[in-house]
Amino acid sequence: MSTLDLHVSPLGRVEGDLDVRVKIEDGIVTDAWTEAAMFRGFEIILRGKDPQAGLIVTPRICGICGGSHLYKAAYALDTAWNTHVPPNATLIRNIAQACETLQSIPRYFYALFAVDLVNKNYAKSPLYDEAVRRFAPYVGTSYQQGVTLSGKPVEVYAIYGGQWPHSSFMIPGGVMCGPNLADVTRSIAILEAWKDAWLEGTWLGCSVERWMENKTWDDVLAWIDESESHYNSDCGFFIRYCMDVGLDTYGQGVGNYIATGTYFQPDLYTNPTIDGRNDALIGRGGIYANGEYSDFDHLRVREDVTHSFFEGTGALHPWEGETIPVADPEAARRDGKYSWAKSPRYDVPGQGYVPLEAGPLARRMAAAGPNPGAHQDNDPLFGDIMARLGPSVMTRQLARMHEGPKYYQWVRQWLDEIDLHESFYTKPVEHESGKGFGSTEAARGSLSDWIVIEDNKIANYQVVTPTAFNIGPRDGDELRGPIEEALVGSPIKDQDDPVELGHVARSFDSCLVCTVHAYDGKTGKELSRFVINGDV
Repeated sequence: MSTLDLHVSPLGRVEGDLDVRVKIEDGIVTDAWTEAAMFRGFEIILRGKDPQAGLIVTPRICGICGGSHLYKAAYALDTAWNTHVPPNATLIRNIAQACETLQSIPRYFYALFAVDLVNKNYAKSPLYDEAVRRFAPYVGTSYQQGVTLSGKPVEVYAIYGGQWPHSSFMIPGGVMCGPNLADVTRSIAILEAWKDAWLEGTWLGCSVERWMENKTWDDVLAWIDESESHYNSDCGFFIRYCMDVGLDTYGQGVGNYIATGTYFQPDLYTNPTIDGRNDALIGRGGIYANGEYSDFDHLRVREDVTHSFFEGTGALHPWEGETIPVADPEAARRDGKYSWAKSPRYDVPGQGYVPLEAGPLARRMAAAGPNPGAHQDNDPLFGDIMARLGPSVMTRQLARMHEGPKYYQWVRQWLDEIDLHESFYTKPVEHESGKGFGSTEAARGSLSDWIVIEDNKIANYQVVTPTAFNIGPRDGDELRGPIEEALVGSPIKDQDDPVELGHVARSFDSCLVCTVHAYDGKTGKELSRFVINGDV
């Protein structure tokens, strides 16, 4: 057994601090605890501030998905103030949000996840030398191209947002930009160049349209063998390598999923309301739990603090939520608290409060759900993959990568729909009181703000991140969080180099570093300690 500390590399294996303690028996993880080791406190900062402070403060929560924070903060105020948002503004918001995710897809895959595919534990695989050639950090052919070209989509974001990251150009009532034809033309050129060079040229080995024809797992397998370019693409190689080294066999998790949805049909959300949100979504939201689908309802969300370093032991809806840190975390450990993350839970109809996984796989399950609107994402691929293979490290990764071609098509369409002769902003009435809810699907999953305004000030502001959904600790019913559950059952082939734990934690792309402490489940002894800084 061993202790493994995985720290942020210079290429950003994501910021923050996440400690994961696992028990291993006979080479299998039998229990796990995730600990967010850093206090955030943005909710405390925002209390008493001007209602628009969230547009400035929340994008600073994260240097990777600040645009997503801005997107949901703007909609939280839109719903609280009953604004009017012109269709052009909705299109620009959609484009910017999607471009942030498009940059995250290759950057995350190559710089954060794929570097572990060249771990020496896989040296016996017949595909190992090819994995090293492609994915070795800094020098891998695909690594270099993927990381470099990942920045192109956010160049499009910056055309409209003025900068990326940390833009605040989305405001209640629209956006602070007035693009011209040159801006749109330049955006299209940048997006097309990125698509040609990486998405089609390296990742898919085919056209976006050909990949999107795949509707079942059998389709994907047939696609791999259809041509040499498919077989030897990074996508084709990744699938083949995963199945060779076993990444399709562990990391299952809770098997229940939450997606709040994102991107709005412009003419259906000109007057944003919480009640009208689901029907206006292009990227559908939804809950998939124990084989049953249900619509997402924000009123069913709770944050449990039983095992978190916050005062109290119960679960509250975010409008009533509290962020009161304990004075002495070490003393709180004696009461069973062990993480600075809260434990978001969802009241699934007929099932009670259960832990749900957020992220690309959750979005793909929502897209495979019943009763889509004519304008909504209707994609059965991952419904079939989940039925055939079930969740795993590989399935979770493939879901993330599948969104590259999908979001490219959407952005390309939205750019064509911008009407340069129409408005991009409607000045709102700043109501002195109200409640708002704004949400989006950041690259890592459902990201939401709940705001309560009283006397023209923020009375309460709660941010629930996808990382909280996934890395939150046990709840009051002692149910493990999604990553805790996903770690259980993981095989550890080399107790001195448990790369499998890194695969599972990183497959969620949690916006935290992974620090793993491994103990023998029978003796409780810690066997060794070492540090990996993105090296192999």
